[in-house]
Amino acid sequence: MDYKKLKFETRQIHAGLNHEESTGSRGIAIYPTSAYRFKSCDYAANLFELSEPGNIYTRLQNPTTSAYEERMAALYGGVGAMALSSGMAALLITFTSLASAGENIVTSPFLYGGTYNQFRHTLRRLGIEVRIASDPTPDSLAALIDENTKAVFAESMGNPTCAVPDLEGIAKVAHDAGVPFVVDNTFGAGGYLCNPFDWGADIIVDSATKWINGHGTAMGGIIVDNGSFPWNNGRFPLIDGPSEGYHGLNLYEAFGNAAFIVKCRVDGQRDMGTCPSAFDSYLMLLGLETLSLRVRHQVESTRRLAEFLKESPCVKNVSYVGFPEHPSHDNAAKYFRFGGSAVLNVELKGDIDTTVKFVEALELAAHMTMIGDSITVVTHPASTTHKQLSEADLKTAGVTPTLLRISLGLEDVEDIIADFSQAFCKAGLC
Repeated sequence: MDYKKLKFETRQIHAGLNHEESTGSRGIAIYPTSAYRFKSCDYAANLFELSEPGNIYTRLQNPTTSAYEERMAALYGGVGAMALSSGMAALLITFTSLASAGENIVTSPFLYGGTYNQFRHTLRRLGIEVRIASDPTPDSLAALIDENTKAVFAESMGNPTCAVPDLEGIAKVAHDAGVPFVVDNTFGAGGYLCNPFDWGADIIVDSATKWINGHGTAMGGIIVDNGSFPWNNGRFPLIDGPSEGYHGLNLYEAFGNAAFIVKCRVDGQRDMGTCPSAFDSYLMLLGLETLSLRVRHQVESTRRLAEFLKESPCVKNVSYVGFPEHPSHDNAAKYFRFGGSAVLNVELKGDIDTTVKFVEALELAAHMTMIGDSITVVTHPASTTHKQLSEADLKTAGVTPTLLRISLGLEDVEDIIADFSQAFCKAGLC
């Protein structure tokens, strides 16, 4: 079926379904298997030399996971997708598939704390330099690119600041330099709120743990390849060059515009083993069926809560991209469906002690390091997701002692407003 002819809401349900399944099952089966029987020795040899498709070992692929990957590729309009055990694994496989020791990645400064640490510490130990721009403008990113740059990276909406960069402008900077533009689109809700491929991105990574799953029941990450980048431009011998692991096979010559996602699977996933379980992939498929319905409700609730908090005497500042005064309002209106998001940030009056009291007084909203859940979540970044950052880096990331990141769930928002009101009083803010 040509999924491109279908609307997002239809693709999120039908893509990846096997209508030839002999059982006639409406649902997708969970295949709890680690390995697969080979039809013959020749068939097995073909699988291992990548000349024939098929299942070898669940570390590489699994029928349930393949259905999930097909659905994600269809939602984004990509040439292929690969599921992983977490969003952090998706980042790691992406950048180690693009860069080697002595090479670099250029990135926006508005980063999730875990991403920041992976960039500053883990990739550095592997010899890959990550150059963090002073601001997310295309000019600032362009100034850091050199002949050893292998990718330009940004989050479609920064975590936790909700800053939305100029995706189209950054894509041009990356392409002018002959490197791919990689976007973490976790806040884009699986492509429903934002699809960076529409604005020039080449590779998308998501933390599927968030809106894709939507119910806080599974960890996962996803990489989606647009299939548009010219890997044969002379800058990527790992993709358009002899592969040491496959007797000199050139992945670009063998797989064309799907060469990058194949590289992630046959080298990255093979060697690092960051695969999801079949059951987790099944949970992702279930979550996807209601993605648009959930996100639409959450976006509407976020706007209502933002309006309440804006009028509250307990709040110092509300950072919500749907408000015209937000620095990213115009970019959000351009790149995000509804011009809004399902997350907002607030700075409370008082200090870190009153902020902690407020968080601990909440009864409905959960204090977790989570977004995109069916439960409303309030996170205090300074003591959780960005705890490892220095004072200078916290300032650059826009994290202050009284900043709270709020991800709306599926509750009635008026109940959440009542919960916030009672917690303000218990914290001594009203």
